[in-house]
Amino acid sequence: MLKLLAMAAIGFVVAVGAFVAYAATKPDSFRVVRSLTIGAPPDRVFALINDMRGFNRWNPYERKDPGSGTYGRTQVGIGASYAWDSPKLGRGAMTIVDAAAPGRVVMRLDFETPFKAQNSATFTIVPRDGGAEVSWAMEGPAPLVTKVMDTVIGMDKMVGSDFEEGLRNLKEIAEKP
Repeated sequence: MLKLLAMAAIGFVVAVGAFVAYAATKPDSFRVVRSLTIGAPPDRVFALINDMRGFNRWNPYERKDPGSGTYGRTQVGIGASYAWDSPKLGRGAMTIVDAAAPGRVVMRLDFETPFKAQNSATFTIVPRDGGAEVSWAMEGPAPLVTKVMDTVIGMDKMVGSDFEEGLRNLKEIAEKP
């Protein structure tokens, strides 16, 4: 019986090792992007992204745990920041590091928990058919833990639906007269 248990344990260790080795072959970075056309002028859409309070009106993560964060001293434009500490969402902060009205906002995302990571989110706003096509992209390095999560769940699947929800929320707010 002991020999059987030892063989099962060795088999388990080999299987886990093979899985981690496979995950390690994934790319060293990731990128997730979603887009939506919004029937509002690009400058109105830009204002709802470039202002942290405006951003959190439609941010799907803020809606999952409202009031879990604090705004920095600057709330609009480059240097604007927002930090959160939530049992549902973990702990982290985001800061606008680049903004070019009305076409682009770039944020640095610093995640502390449940996993440490530094990624970037880029919002691109392109005039389209009297409105704006908005793309929300997140990218960053993929250390081994990210590669393992991507193998099991998929980064695109983990955050893609949240981005879609956020863009729908943004559309609803931006299109209101």
